[in-house]
Amino acid sequence: MQMRSLNHTNLKIGRICFGGNVFGWTLNENESFLILDAFVAAGFNFIDTANTYAWWVNGVGGQSETILGKWMKSRGNRDKIIIATKTGSKTKNHPVDSSAAHILSSAEESLQRLQTSYIDLYYTHFDDEKTAVAETMQAFDQLVKRGMIRYPAASNVSPKRLIESMEASEMNGYAKYVALQPQYNLVERLHYEHDYAPLVNKFGFSVFPYWSLAAGFLTGKYRSEADLQKSVRGKGVKKYLNEKGLTVLAALDEVSQKHNTKPAAIALAWLLAQPTISAPIVSATSIKQLEVIISAVSLQLDKDDLLKLNIASS
Repeated sequence: MQMRSLNHTNLKIGRICFGGNVFGWTLNENESFLILDAFVAAGFNFIDTANTYAWWVNGVGGQSETILGKWMKSRGNRDKIIIATKTGSKTKNHPVDSSAAHILSSAEESLQRLQTSYIDLYYTHFDDEKTAVAETMQAFDQLVKRGMIRYPAASNVSPKRLIESMEASEMNGYAKYVALQPQYNLVERLHYEHDYAPLVNKFGFSVFPYWSLAAGFLTGKYRSEADLQKSVRGKGVKKYLNEKGLTVLAALDEVSQKHNTKPAAIALAWLLAQPTISAPIVSATSIKQLEVIISAVSLQLDKDDLLKLNIASS
């Protein structure tokens, strides 16, 4: 399995990051343990979660981190796992908040749920766009100096505020963001490629895209209005049931048949072939789904494959 270093860090990660939003939502604790065991047994080590997963179930979140903490404790493998979690997103109790007070208190709570003394990557999950970026970065810097987190990272921060954040860190000698978690996939390309990719090249961010399979749309599971009833994520993919989305699925079908694999594996292999992408974040709710995800790492798309996918998704 390929391993890659995070730019500017000594974190060694696999080419796939498991998305922990499913823990405590579509997977219970026992099911989560089985998936995590299989993921690690396959040679992977990078798991992404957030303090507010899954707040849409209980109003406040915390289930995902709690399950992940119990699993690491029961397996005794914390030193072998790279954990990313986040701060700042809303719950029923508070709005988006990137203030220092919220970041510092959230980190303490996440460490307790994760049953660990440090977090490898700690993201600004959402930026409230009113807190001074210097305040946010100073809070991350404090957490780094206290040994509570190893590196700050950013997700859902506007390009303008991302630049300002890096400048504030440089000016004040604070720890800087080392990674970016944007939305990026075959049906959501423009925002990342136009607005964020230049900043990735400028600042050397490692990039871990979320919604790598567009909430399941790129698996080919949803091809009609009737298909939207197949899972709890159906509503989220309705917007892709258009000419462009179906054109992308047709290209995925063609390339997946050529490689004797599934559309999901091809969609992830396309991401892995992009020069700025370190590892896509992707979830699975069964071992069968996990096997498809993992197979993407060894897929080699040729120029014709990539051209076909690029044209379909442009």
